[in-house]
Amino acid sequence: LDDKFAPWIKALDLRVADLNKAGATLEMPITDQLTRFRDVLSGQALAALASDIHAQELEHPNLKSGPVGAAASKVAVHQAVRDALFTFQRNFAAKPTPPFKGAVLDGRDIGTVICPDADVKLYIDAKPEVRAERRHKELVSYGENVTLVQVLADLRERDNRDQNRALAPLKPAQNAHLLDTTNLSIDAAFTRAKTLIDAILGA
Repeated sequence: LDDKFAPWIKALDLRVADLNKAGATLEMPITDQLTRFRDVLSGQALAALASDIHAQELEHPNLKSGPVGAAASKVAVHQAVRDALFTFQRNFAAKPTPPFKGAVLDGRDIGTVICPDADVKLYIDAKPEVRAERRHKELVSYGENVTLVQVLADLRERDNRDQNRALAPLKPAQNAHLLDTTNLSIDAAFTRAKTLIDAILGA
């Protein structure tokens, strides 16, 4: 997280799932298999890699790359992979190491499957075109040669696949608070989220 947000996170003593660690648990075995085999369609092979994942591996520099992000959605349909990661993800949230008192996670099924009893759930969204612009800037900053048109197409394809998959589809949890960031800057989105969280935890 940006340094400007660190004091608030530290005050709550929260273990932060930085670099999208919740989703990265799906992406780490993908990165490994892409490196070894260039094949992300073998659910059993990925499950074997996922079963031996360690938190320190989630800092892998390729986890936020375009190919890995796209592959994560395809791998998420495999029950064996999800089973291998379920305990890891839930333990990250439920059993924070001292001195942390909790955790902040993000992912497409965190509020509905991994942490259905979370104290606070935010469903953060934005218009596809805006999300694509943000993702395009991110990928370009990593040195990837990709067009905005392709990023938008990939984003829509992934959303459709994730929303319609049988296993843990992408959808808001019933008790999630919607946060539309379409017209918000990073600072404004964080402030809005913090206000919601403070209000819920203080109720």
